[in-house]
Amino acid sequence: MLLQLKNLLTPEELRTAQSLLGEDAPWIDGRSSAGGQAVTQKNNQQLSQGSAAAHTLQVLILGALQRDPLFLSAALPRRIFNPLFNRYSGESNFYGPHVDGAVLRSGATQEWVRTDVSCTVFLSDPADYEGGELQVQDTDGHRGIKLAAGDAVLYPGTSVHQVTPVTQGTRVASFFWIESMVRSGEQRRILFDLDMNLLKLRAQLGETAETTALTGVYHNLLRQWANT
Repeated sequence: MLLQLKNLLTPEELRTAQSLLGEDAPWIDGRSSAGGQAVTQKNNQQLSQGSAAAHTLQVLILGALQRDPLFLSAALPRRIFNPLFNRYSGESNFYGPHVDGAVLRSGATQEWVRTDVSCTVFLSDPADYEGGELQVQDTDGHRGIKLAAGDAVLYPGTSVHQVTPVTQGTRVASFFWIESMVRSGEQRRILFDLDMNLLKLRAQLGETAETTALTGVYHNLLRQWANT
């Protein structure tokens, strides 16, 4: 499932992020964190994980996620890998087709996180750079994603994806992974669809015996499928 999270960050949060991710931020070679398969495809810069800016921004991103009901419903997060930040500009301007590692160790918590769901938070205005699409391989081919600053996208951690070359300007984003309580993508999709339609029914009809019963179905399915 590929899902856009609109306005994940508030305007103030976005300004804070952009101010900390300028030219003078502690950028390092992005290949320093790439695995054996990805290192040959990766050509970007990454914010030093141990920097004060990274710690501040990780708290900001995680706080935004925890208050977003669409994220919580779609991802059903059990663990979240500490958010990372990258920059595409000049000669360090692309990340070729790759698949993320299945299990990664978070530098912040030292926990191993299974990468069920991937997330990219766009931090640059799309008018400020050319190229730089996140392309995610779907059953119908590649889907190009280039969202407004402050928006995010969720997509399957199992997918082949890439960032196309930035030919002008600078593209800055946050990226990370979520280990879901529900491992199966199909089961997560069923729960998400049920949750979204329950919200619509309550808006139309209020709380009824039927919506209460369907809520029970949702939680009974979650109880069967969740791993906490």
